Amino acid sequence: MLKGGEGLVHLAHVREITPEWVAEAAGGRLHPGGRPVSDLFWDSREVAPGSLFVALPGQRTHGRAYALEALAKGAHLVLSDRPGEATVEVQDTHQALLRLGRALRDLFPGPVVAVGGSSGKTTTKEALAQGLGFSAPPGNQNTAPPLARFFLRLDPGAQGGVVELGIDRVGEMAELMDLARPTLSVLTALGEEHLLAFGSLEGVVREEAGLLQSPQALVSLQAAEVLSRLGYPQAHPTYGFGEATFRGEDLELLPAETRFRYRNLRVRLPYPGLGPALAALAALAAAELLGQDPQEVAERLASLRLPPGRMERREKGGVVFLNDAYNANPLSVKAGLRWLAAQPGRKWAVLGEMRELGEEARRLHLEVAEEAVRLGLSPLYLGPFAREQAAFGGEAAETLEEALAWLKARVRPGDLVYLKASRAITLERILELWDA
Repeated sequence: MLKGGEGLVHLAHVREITPEWVAEAAGGRLHPGGRPVSDLFWDSREVAPGSLFVALPGQRTHGRAYALEALAKGAHLVLSDRPGEATVEVQDTHQALLRLGRALRDLFPGPVVAVGGSSGKTTTKEALAQGLGFSAPPGNQNTAPPLARFFLRLDPGAQGGVVELGIDRVGEMAELMDLARPTLSVLTALGEEHLLAFGSLEGVVREEAGLLQSPQALVSLQAAEVLSRLGYPQAHPTYGFGEATFRGEDLELLPAETRFRYRNLRVRLPYPGLGPALAALAALAAAELLGQDPQEVAERLASLRLPPGRMERREKGGVVFLNDAYNANPLSVKAGLRWLAAQPGRKWAVLGEMRELGEEARRLHLEVAEEAVRLGLSPLYLGPFAREQAAFGGEAAETLEEALAWLKARVRPGDLVYLKASRAITLERILELWDA
């Protein structure tokens, strides 16, 4: 029934699934009153008419408390662990959502590429999607609910899909891989992340390595080195600027753009930094694995557009800011500092706290400070370890306002300022406050 078409209609690229289809896919009991749905939400504040509301457990309350509100706002159906009008009742809403997402994924006949890793996932997802001409969820929507929504809304005639798989607990990669069932997986990098959940680098690698269970997998040179060091077999093609299966050469990390050569192609990206370069290289490698023309991919990548906060260049009063503060872990911060150190002229680094590093947080923050010194940089640090970091070389600020004043007293037109921190720090507010 799930693929037979009885409960499925495609109209102008809008898929409608019937309550009966949802109930069978999710493994639930259908209560009367539901109508076909064409969208999916798990936040009652965002519910739109004609949608399915998935009542998931939250940190403070359970989504089931908002089921009636969702129906009043126009939801046609509710997925919940409690009975009710227009409801598909299940034992476990999260597991039912995973089942529903898998069924929706199975309706798409084209290739799906999944991206995972400790850093660079969203940049790589965007390079793959834009370079290959595939559909993708916006931003870093990389957990089960937005992935299920993506597959519900994915045009069956699309050339392909690209999804990002984000993990912060043990077992999550296996769940997301079973939902997305990728044709090809791309592992971007491996480093310390979410250590409150994974405990150590070994724990991170054990979880991220689940990404490699797809029919084809592509691994960055950095990730391949970590996998090899920890005893994982080297069985997958690699990409990178070195001895890789898919190799980039003549890399130029310029202040406003990046250039490199791939086979006989000259590739130009409108973003600086090694991260965008590696993302573009992953897209070119994926094109070859999927039978696409790398030249067409390179041409599309020349117009690459990334979400805010990822090597985003902004100029204010002649000062150039590189806002790379959407997220941060030791691996991505060190990469950013290496790029900054290679740039000409006067430059400044503002480094905020890296979150979710558990008991290793102090050690890893001090490692970043040591790397900055090795590169000849003297950053301005914020956060609980700022004073200890500054002792290696640099300064410490207590607040964003103090950091802003420190910069204002020193930075001149023509200078380059690099901003990097975990998202919760909102370090990009320095840009908002600069002209105030």
